[in-house]
Amino acid sequence: MIQYDYEGRTAVVTGGAQGIGYAIASRLLAGGARVALWDADPQALAAAQASLSHPGQAPVLGLTVDITDLAQVQAAVARTEADSGPIAMLVHSAGIAGANAPVADYDPAEWQRVVNVNLNGSFNVNRSVVAGMVARNYGRIVNIASIAGKEGNPNAAAYSASKAGVIALTKSLGKETAQHNVAVNAITPAAAKTRIFEQMSQQHIDYMLSKIPRGRFVEVDEIAAMVAWLLSSENSFTTGAVFDLSGGRATY
Repeated sequence: MIQYDYEGRTAVVTGGAQGIGYAIASRLLAGGARVALWDADPQALAAAQASLSHPGQAPVLGLTVDITDLAQVQAAVARTEADSGPIAMLVHSAGIAGANAPVADYDPAEWQRVVNVNLNGSFNVNRSVVAGMVARNYGRIVNIASIAGKEGNPNAAAYSASKAGVIALTKSLGKETAQHNVAVNAITPAAAKTRIFEQMSQQHIDYMLSKIPRGRFVEVDEIAAMVAWLLSSENSFTTGAVFDLSGGRATY
């Protein structure tokens, strides 16, 4: 395993109490980063803090944050920086799948809920963190989008549209910050076996698997490996880009 040096740098991982975010947080801690986990689930957050805390590593900060509430996000930035120092890295992994249904039958309230968490939440988090990075002339941001944001999954229009929005937000922000040594990139993984599967129908899970030429779901450690480089100082040129982890599904 290639390990990058994050010594002396502070990272925020949203949705960091489980799944993809947890795997990335573990990788960052191994590289010497100070890590703050932001998550909406206080019990999962406490468990993640306990399991990620090891002697010789910086203590893991855990904050319960509703990313749809801009004031909460801004307060979390202030608390993180007071506790752990200026935020140099952000992995925005928090998100929900939402219900599976055709557009004609999709509950408008559920549409609003999914878009609010996945897209508006991404705006709140990126907006609140990036200003400090620009002021310090250094930062690395990775937004976790989805192959659904590129290709669109049937019966998952809210999720697909929200993740497409995350891709566009990333591209726009990456261009805005390119002159400030702030790299903003996104990844578009295929589905991984995490708790997000609990929100999906078995029919939808089977559909996603059938579309992956590799014939399996992506592992969270495979995602963490790609993100590790994107967060490193060695990623000194690429910004506003989208990196594929779809197992061969993506056509672009």
